[in-house]
This record gives sequence, C-alpha cells and structure tokens, in this order.
Amino acid sequence: MDSLAAAPGTGPATSPLPVLRKPRPAAKFEDLPTGRTLVMGVLNVTPDSFSDGGKHPTADSAIAAGLRMFYAGADIIDVGGESTRPGAEEVSPEEEQRRVLPVIGALVKAGALVSIDTTHTSTAEAALEAGASIINDVSGLSIEPGMAELVARSKAPYVLTHRRGDAKTMTSLTEYQDVADDVVAELSGVRDKLYAAGVLPEQVIIDPGIGFSKTDEQNWELLRNLDRLEAMGHKVLVGVSRKRFLGTLLTVSGKAALPEERDAATAAVTAITAARGAWAVRVHDVGSSLDAVKVAARLAAPQPGN
Repeated sequence: MDSLAAAPGTGPATSPLPVLRKPRPAAKFEDLPTGRTLVMGVLNVTPDSFSDGGKHPTADSAIAAGLRMFYAGADIIDVGGESTRPGAEEVSPEEEQRRVLPVIGALVKAGALVSIDTTHTSTAEAALEAGASIINDVSGLSIEPGMAELVARSKAPYVLTHRRGDAKTMTSLTEYQDVADDVVAELSGVRDKLYAAGVLPEQVIIDPGIGFSKTDEQNWELLRNLDRLEAMGHKVLVGVSRKRFLGTLLTVSGKAALPEERDAATAAVTAITAARGAWAVRVHDVGSSLDAVKVAARLAAPQPGN
C-alpha cells in the first residue's frame, strides 16, 4: 500500500508534509473517459461544509484526502474553500485562495484533473493559474457577473449551476410553476449572458442545482426530468451526494440519516442518473459511485453480435 505522507521525525522526513509521487504530465479535460459517466470527488477545504467541514483543516490533510480520491479512481477533484450549504457564512476571496491554492497545485502535480468550486472571479483565475482546468460556480453568475469574461478569456469548461439567491436566502426561494421547466428557463437566461460575453457552447456544463433553492420533492422532480436539462444540448453534472433530501428519505424513528449515512443512497442515484446519460456525478465517496457508473455503463453496452 502506498504511503501518502512520511511519518514526521523519521529518516530525512522531519515534517508531516505529504511526500507526493513523481510529478505527472498535466491532466487534460479532453482526455477524460467518454465511455461512462464521470466521477467528480468533492474536496472541501472548509471548517463548515455540511458533510466534511473541518475534516481537512490544513493543506497537508486536504492534499492527502484529494490524493486518496484520485488514486481511488476519481476523474476530477472538485476543490472548494467556501461552504455553499444553506446559511453558510461568506468567505473572502483572499481566505478562500489561502485554503485552496496549495491543494490545487499539489493535486495537479500528482496528475489529477482539478476543478475549482468558487463564486469569486479572482479565486477562479488564481486556481486556473495554479493548474485547475474547470470552473464550478454554484452562483450561476449571480454574485460576480465578471466571471463570464474570465470563462470566455480562459476557454475553461464552466459548470453553470441553477440557484436562486445566496446561501442565506435560497431556502425561501422555492416557488416554481413547474420546477423542471423553470430551472431550464432560468439556466437558459444565464447561458445567454455567457454567450454574450464570448463563452462557447462547448464550454458550458449544466448542473440543475439539486438542494439549492429547492424543496425535497422538487429535488426528486428534477431528477425525474433530467432529460429536459439534457435537451439544452450540454453536458449535465448531477450533485446529490449526502444532501439533506436523501437524509429525509432515510429517516428512521423520526431521525434523518446523518450525512455519512447517505452514501448508499447517493450511489443509487448515481447509478440511475448514469443510466439516464449524466455526464458526471459530484460525490463525497468516490469508490461506491465509481462502481455504480461502471455498472450503468456495462448494462448500456451493446451485446455481442448486436
């Protein structure tokens, strides 16, 4: 078994800094697998994320966690330095960059393809300079419209997520006529802004924003209607991992399942969305969802002689 870090004070290693493997060539977006749904591993370098906040308090521990995901088979590592859970406090771009940039640099050197989970243009730009390949902006341009110009200039793939309001207001913004139709319409409006800034259609990845300004039932309704998102003509990223509506579903004796108890349900959703053609899933537990997408791909594979 490979060791991700040398024990402090032993041999030439006198600090707990991770000892990374020999740097590999930079991973490229265009080289991602195409025969199955991709798995994006969630790496939160935050003290307050709903599932893993505080688990990676230092760059060293975050790098080690990211490497475990990478060596477990994650296609993309999504690094974030600010919690996007409902009610989360805002983090300055300076603090966000302090948290994420060393982690991104180390993972890229190890050969991982990295996305930056941020709503801040300056953080996205710094992350791209550090080697990140994808911008994952859960705000849908609602916080910093200047993000569109960066996406156009950099030519980086951009995850356009549906969300109303911000972390403190989104739970009160759940009125829809038809949640699937309304989400498509609102995403289309933001997409028009991206196009106006010079962003190319092939750069856009659509995320329906499961858990963002939606009730539990609206989340399920969106999952039932992913084909309407796919009809927009872009790759679709689905992020349900450990989210509250899964905990509600798994309630026992009046107690909702804890985040870490939701991985089996997450893998079930992964298998279903993969079978329906999702481009990627964003998950905390890479192994179970990687197994799920492989099963979905095998079932969809043509039979010999057909």
